[in-house]
Amino acid sequence: QVQLVESGGGLVQPGGSLRLSCIASGVALDEYSIGWFRQTPGKEREGVSCISAADGYIYYLDSVEGRFIISRDNAKNTVHLEMNSLEPEDTAVYYCAAVKRRLCSVYIDEIYNYWGQGTQVTVSS
Repeated sequence: QVQLVESGGGLVQPGGSLRLSCIASGVALDEYSIGWFRQTPGKEREGVSCISAADGYIYYLDSVEGRFIISRDNAKNTVHLEMNSLEPEDTAVYYCAAVKRRLCSVYIDEIYNYWGQGTQVTVSS
């Protein structure tokens, strides 16, 4: 059974940092492309970043480019999202998602087969 578990969320002041982790079980994560998505009440889910299984292709949403860093540690079956210079607009529940395909996408969340339960990130003074 495939399971994704996010951790690392919390309350942080504007300008602060958090490191989210997505740990997978039941799969060999190196065969999967991984996406990070976020959602706030009343808004559609938004793709933030993704990392492909093939050639390490990485994509960032424009608003997080230069502040967020996605990385994967296949030996630990883990993907991280390091978030720096956080802004109140980054407040959301963050989800990781996995799909067994070469290339990732942040625009088409329907391609992802597996989702974590989410972790809350709150940026507030």
